Amino acid sequence: MQSITPKEPVTFYPRVVNNTDIHFTRSETTLLQKGLKYNIHEKNKNWLQNLALEAETAISLFPTNEREVYRKLTADRMDKLNQDNPHHKTHPEGKTIRSIQNKLSKNKAMIAKADNGNSIVVLPTHQYETKIQDFTLNNNFRTTTTDPTNTFQSQ
Repeated sequence: MQSITPKEPVTFYPRVVNNTDIHFTRSETTLLQKGLKYNIHEKNKNWLQNLALEAETAISLFPTNEREVYRKLTADRMDKLNQDNPHHKTHPEGKTIRSIQNKLSKNKAMIAKADNGNSIVVLPTHQYETKIQDFTLNNNFRTTTTDPTNTFQSQ
């Protein structure tokens, strides 16, 4: 059997590049490695109240003689949801996200998408702002006094 060797080696970029002195725990690093588009689907604190308001809005569109029946059915379902999902439960990754946010805030750092690969970079905010300023200066950006999106010109 003949093996084929690639002409150029494939370079894989790390998922997380930390350019700060911030130490992240194993769980924080694991969560960061999931990328910027990862969503934990943590429910809002008031999700049940919001659901009740949305249900009442929908029920109010029913004919008057049917509303109470649907209110009773909705109330029974919401009681079951409330029993199945106690308020004190929070998603464990929600705590990890808040921990990361606190570390970033305390150290005046931020997370940005890397230029290369599908990586994210943790860097000091001032360093990011400097890179943005350098980019705008080196690429001849300028401030305009008129609205460039205005298609009507006064004559």
